[in-house]
Amino acid sequence: MSDNLITFPGSKPPGESGPASPSPPRPAPPEPDPATTPVVELAEPGTPRPEFLGSALEAVLFSLDHPAPLAELLSLLGEPLEGALLGALESLKEGYVRRNAGIRLVEVAGGFQLRTVAQARPWVAAAQGAKPFRLSRAAVETLSIVAYRQPVSRADVEEIRGVDSGGMLRSLLEKRLLKLMGRKEEPGRPLLYGTSDDFLEIFGLKDLSDLPTLRDLRELERDDPRDGPVQLDFPDF
Repeated sequence: MSDNLITFPGSKPPGESGPASPSPPRPAPPEPDPATTPVVELAEPGTPRPEFLGSALEAVLFSLDHPAPLAELLSLLGEPLEGALLGALESLKEGYVRRNAGIRLVEVAGGFQLRTVAQARPWVAAAQGAKPFRLSRAAVETLSIVAYRQPVSRADVEEIRGVDSGGMLRSLLEKRLLKLMGRKEEPGRPLLYGTSDDFLEIFGLKDLSDLPTLRDLRELERDDPRDGPVQLDFPDF
C-alpha cells in the first residue's frame, strides 16, 4: 500500500472487501427552550381603507355564526367611524335586494346577520341535511302567551290557556325558544319564563317591539278561520 494513500472514515483501502464501517451517528439538535424562543405576534389588522370597508364588513358578517351588534362590528373592524359603518351596512342591504341575491342582510336579535332568502329554504335545508321540528297549535299558543306577557310563571300561562302547560313549557325550553328568567316573588317562588334570543332569530325579529300587535293578530285570525293543528317548520338548531 502506498504511503501517500489517503483514506476517509468509513471507507476501505483498495484491495480490501466488505461493507464500509458505519459513520458515528450525529447528535440530535437540542430542543428549543420555550422561555427563550421568540413569540411571533400577528399585528392588529387596523381599520380597512374607506373603499374596502364594505367588503371587509361583508367578509366579517359571513364569518360569524350569530347576529353581531353594532358595537361588535366596530371592534372587529378596527373602530371605523360609526357613520361610515352604518352607511356600509345600508349599502350592503340595498345591494342584495337590488340584484335579487340569495342572501339578505337583516337586523335581528339586536344585531346584524347575513341570511338566506325564504324562497331558497328548501334547497338550503337539503344542502345542510337539516331536519325541521314542528310547533303544534298548542305550542304556538303557549309561546305567544309567554312572548306577550313575559316574564310569566307556569300558573300564569295555565290561567290563560285553561289547561296544564308544564309539558309545553319544557318542550319550548328544549327547543331554546324560551329561557328561564328567575323566580316570582310569591309563596313557592315559581319559575318565570321569557323568550330567548333564538326566538328572535327564528322569527326574524329585531327585538320584542317588532312583535305584531294584538289587533294585527285578530285581523290575521279573521283572515284565516281554519281549525285544527298548525304546523310550523323551522330548521333544526
